[in-house]
Amino acid sequence: MHPTAMQNSKDFFACYSNVMRAHTPVRVIDIGSQDVNGSLRQTCPEDFSYVGVDFVGGKGVDVILNDPYILPFDSESADIVVSSSCFEHSELFWVLFLEILRILKPEGLFYLNVPANGDFHRFPVDCWRFYPDSGRALVTWAKRNGIPAALLESYTSTQIGDEWNDFVAVFLKDERFGERFPNRILNTKEAYNNGIVSGREEILRFSKMPEDKKKMALISQILANRVKVT
Repeated sequence: MHPTAMQNSKDFFACYSNVMRAHTPVRVIDIGSQDVNGSLRQTCPEDFSYVGVDFVGGKGVDVILNDPYILPFDSESADIVVSSSCFEHSELFWVLFLEILRILKPEGLFYLNVPANGDFHRFPVDCWRFYPDSGRALVTWAKRNGIPAALLESYTSTQIGDEWNDFVAVFLKDERFGERFPNRILNTKEAYNNGIVSGREEILRFSKMPEDKKKMALISQILANRVKVT
């Protein structure tokens, strides 16, 4: 797990844990939990019940899936589902999204962290990157399938010591419970672009270019200036 993804998960639990803790016990299901240079188990509060799920066995995996689109849990049995650096490897991530919503309680949250850029990295495939409107699109898909989901917030985090920009989204299974969650990560976070917050139409800190393209543009400008000086 790269540093940005680890920090994003810390921000999620710091923002939303206290509200969830008021309805103890809290059950967390992690989709794609294999520990590769760290996992979300490290940032999950110790008083929460954590279950790590993955498609293959390994460190950090409690449950191995027989089918990547069928989660072996009862409907409305999870308080929080988290997934980091996994959806880009899911050929049909929208099918998995509906399955995640199925196992969530009506007031349950889904935390998603997935690349917005970065190298082609197969595990065993690499299919997708996510842009600022991706969270809203998934909510549209949920509602077309009869699930009144809501996007509480989303953003693209800035890089921390590596190449990755991560798209982060926090979904609520049933929008009727929105008032339970008055706080947002973006109320205090500084390192992000293209933030979306429920109830607001504008995109916060809008940026047309991801950081990797900004860096390339800056490098090109520096090289061009050197040529002029020479």
